[in-house]
Amino acid sequence: MMRRLVPALALVSGALIAMASSALAAVGTLTQLSSDPFTNTTAADGVAVYHATQVEPDTFAFGSTIVSAFQSGRFHNGGASDIGWATSTNGGRSFKHGFLPGTTSQVDPTSPFERVSDPSVAFDARHGVWMISSIPLLPNLVVPTVFVSRSTDGLNWSNPVSIPAPTGPVNLDKNWTVCDNTPTSPHFGNCYTEVDNFATFDLELLSTSSDGGITWSVPVSTPTHAHGLGGQPLVQPNGNVVVPFESIDGLATIAAFGSTDGGATLTNAVPISQIAFHPVAGNLRTSPLPSAEIDGAGKVYVAWEDCRFEPGCPANDIVFSSSSDGVTWSAVSRVPIDPIGSGVDHFIPGLAVDKSTAGASGHLALAFYFYPNAACTVSTCQLDAGFISSADGGGNWGGKEQLAGPMTLSWLAFTTQGFMVGDYISTSFVGQVAFPAITNAGPGTPTQNLNEAMFTTSSGLAVASGGTPATMGAAAAGGSSLSFVVGPLSR
Repeated sequence: MMRRLVPALALVSGALIAMASSALAAVGTLTQLSSDPFTNTTAADGVAVYHATQVEPDTFAFGSTIVSAFQSGRFHNGGASDIGWATSTNGGRSFKHGFLPGTTSQVDPTSPFERVSDPSVAFDARHGVWMISSIPLLPNLVVPTVFVSRSTDGLNWSNPVSIPAPTGPVNLDKNWTVCDNTPTSPHFGNCYTEVDNFATFDLELLSTSSDGGITWSVPVSTPTHAHGLGGQPLVQPNGNVVVPFESIDGLATIAAFGSTDGGATLTNAVPISQIAFHPVAGNLRTSPLPSAEIDGAGKVYVAWEDCRFEPGCPANDIVFSSSSDGVTWSAVSRVPIDPIGSGVDHFIPGLAVDKSTAGASGHLALAFYFYPNAACTVSTCQLDAGFISSADGGGNWGGKEQLAGPMTLSWLAFTTQGFMVGDYISTSFVGQVAFPAITNAGPGTPTQNLNEAMFTTSSGLAVASGGTPATMGAAAAGGSSLSFVVGPLSR
């Protein structure tokens, strides 16, 4: 059984944040980071906007500062009214929050963009700049560029700059940004943004900045033009870039490409593993997108939802693989959250690795969502958020905790691809403790249909020593086939 966190109030910047409702504030030892302040009810084409909704967080930490970003005011068929942010500069003890300027017509009437989506947070240590990348949507839902919002303190944000468009038809999706923060790296201070181009069958692309995110290169593709989505670039101490992603070339595969010359050119993608996927019940929006992190020595970990260890594929586990060079990858291992055959479905992982640790002493932290009963329906599914950790590089896992839930699916924003907490979530270490960012929801009120907002733990979660050994080394054979969504998944 998971240990349930006990109730506590949510404090932000020393004062109680305006809650979506009093019911939500009473859930668990959680700090509410933000709530949706927008009031627009329809898009230009009459599509509904779900308010009191915040979904899809990313986080990044450097020193005692942790910055989170998330969608606020979710549209039914893609994007949100704006990107919210919440920042702590004192190791997670308190947070300040706000919303990015200059993104959509909701915050800047002169903006041609109706919506924005897919926040990703990075920090550039050489130039002392925080960045939040996102994709802005025109009223016709086309994404012509990637936005990068910049801040020197994580609290005051500039209007966004635009990354140049690739050649040919353009409709971008699923951006992710990272920076090279190793002073001895030959590319120290480079920042990299991955994005895929839906207009060219999700062609994988990478753009580079060497001036703190002010200017960016025209995105480049791999020599064999890899296609996929959900890429999360990481930078090793030697400056090499590794980008795990969900490949859609042939069989559904977790794969990785990279760069050894500071983003000027890319290497061809190599497979990590085929995917075995159990479609999640209840019309919940989820897909086996990777969550990737790196330890202090440059070892890359990538985790995703997968059913290969469950006979007959009735439910997903969270599985992972690792690599020291981004080319040769370990056999896939299973995180032992619950026993094999338990019927618990696990999905949407948010993996963190403590960069002050490495190898067999590496500290890993994993947040995730789960159903206690995989065979549920829209009306019976109970959605929970959980946490587990490893103190030995993924060899053993322990310290299970239930962070939030149970949530009823009707409490969540409803999209064209199902009920939504996010296509991804995130966890980051501040010092030796981990802060997961999750969407948490409660029942609405007679005047407010939804009550879905962004939370983290009220104090960081320590990594547990010992625990249950990971299940080692299974192939993907025997899993169900993966059907790809027609259209951009992650907007």
